Amino acid sequence: MATTRSATTKSAKTKSAKTKSAKAKSAKAKSAARSVALKKSTQRKKAAVSTSRTKAKPGKPRASAARRAAPKPARPKQRFVVSHHREDDFKADGLRAYAEYRDLGIAKGTHGLARAHVIRLIGPCDPKEVSKLHFHGVEFQMVYVLKGWVKTYLEGQGEILMREGSCWTQPPRIKHLIRDYSDDCELLEVILPADFETVELTA
Repeated sequence: MATTRSATTKSAKTKSAKTKSAKAKSAKAKSAARSVALKKSTQRKKAAVSTSRTKAKPGKPRASAARRAAPKPARPKQRFVVSHHREDDFKADGLRAYAEYRDLGIAKGTHGLARAHVIRLIGPCDPKEVSKLHFHGVEFQMVYVLKGWVKTYLEGQGEILMREGSCWTQPPRIKHLIRDYSDDCELLEVILPADFETVELTA
């Protein structure tokens, strides 16, 4: 009888041990599965973050490698020019009928990049012909008074008297006009580009 009980006890212990072993294996398997799932999730998040970083910011698309590498078109090589004063060089063939122009050769030397000329205003000033509101389609415009004086009006600045030695810039498309000038007025004007549009306004 004692032998039977002992065998029964051993059998129960064996079953219990097997059950514990199976549970332990199941727990390990579940833990491993969770670990793998967590690892995959982390990898996906990292990949998503990496992808979002490589995307271009809104409104600022990245230039392709080909476009970045492409050189800018080269401007024609500028050449040396010189212009000495000669009265015969003043011509009445410019923008204003009440002025004579002495071209300084900059337009030819720069292949149209810029123009520079001396403007001699013919007196006396006739406001009906001279004082017409207009603007120029330029990128840059500078005027320097070489002789005499000129009274000019510029949008946002009002009326200003420019004397010998005065210099000013006229921003692109600013509305302006000449009010009056002295009989000996001469101006140096520098403009970019050499050829540009002038629009006369009615008011």
